[in-house]
Amino acid sequence: MKKPRFTFSMIALCVGLAFLYAPIISMIVYSFNNSRLVTVWDAANSPTIKWYVALLTDRPVLDAAWLSIRVAAMSATGAVVLGTLAGLVLARFGPFRGRALLQGLTTAPLVMPEVITGLSMLLLFVSLEQLFRVAFGWQFDRGMATITIAHITFTMAYVTVVVQSRLASFDDSLEEAALDLGARPAKVFFRITLPLITPAILSGWLLAFTLSWDDVVVSQFVAGPGSNTLPMLIYSKVRLGVNPSVNALATVLVLMVATGVALSAWLMKRAERRREREMRLAESGR
Repeated sequence: MKKPRFTFSMIALCVGLAFLYAPIISMIVYSFNNSRLVTVWDAANSPTIKWYVALLTDRPVLDAAWLSIRVAAMSATGAVVLGTLAGLVLARFGPFRGRALLQGLTTAPLVMPEVITGLSMLLLFVSLEQLFRVAFGWQFDRGMATITIAHITFTMAYVTVVVQSRLASFDDSLEEAALDLGARPAKVFFRITLPLITPAILSGWLLAFTLSWDDVVVSQFVAGPGSNTLPMLIYSKVRLGVNPSVNALATVLVLMVATGVALSAWLMKRAERRREREMRLAESGR
């Protein structure tokens, strides 16, 4: 008896994927619509790229995009530095007093609601603003700096997990051999450990960049006047009504996020293949 070509699990998978991606595909298609009415397709004059061309002359959109790129780049860089250090400590230093606390503090943003993170960061910045004004007479305004610090707070957790998982599966024989030959620990780290975990660090940077790039909730809490990121601008435009320019703007955002995720997955897969190759070489040399 032949098995049915489409099983129930395959049908459920297709329905689930259609439920997730059909709205996104519809948004991308209607971003090329010539009509100003979102739900009406102008078949005579579509497709068109005029909404994408209009974005290039929209100063608020360009300013928000440039702010988002700067915030995402700085947040990803800061998250990589702190996350790599945290992952190195958790993976290499073994049991020590406070390890469970450090593990919990670094991974808490993974499960903590973004509203709680944004509210706590807002209260922190308000307290610092009052402290600096009273103690030093400084005017501490919320803006790009506060958004960057807040984004580092929750993106660092993802980098820590990526780097720690890479170090946990790392072959220590190369480091041990270098130490036995007289190399100092710092030299071993920069000459052996760091090059081998570079793909994980790069994938963590791309993941942190993507998470910072498309964040709305945390940014809404910690942003100040005139410091709108691109997702915040899209959200404010949608509240006034959806139009094809919003579809085009959201399409650009989706494509950038998808590119970052794809690059991160490719780097992780490349790192996994390199790890398997190293393990085979190590086993063959024994």
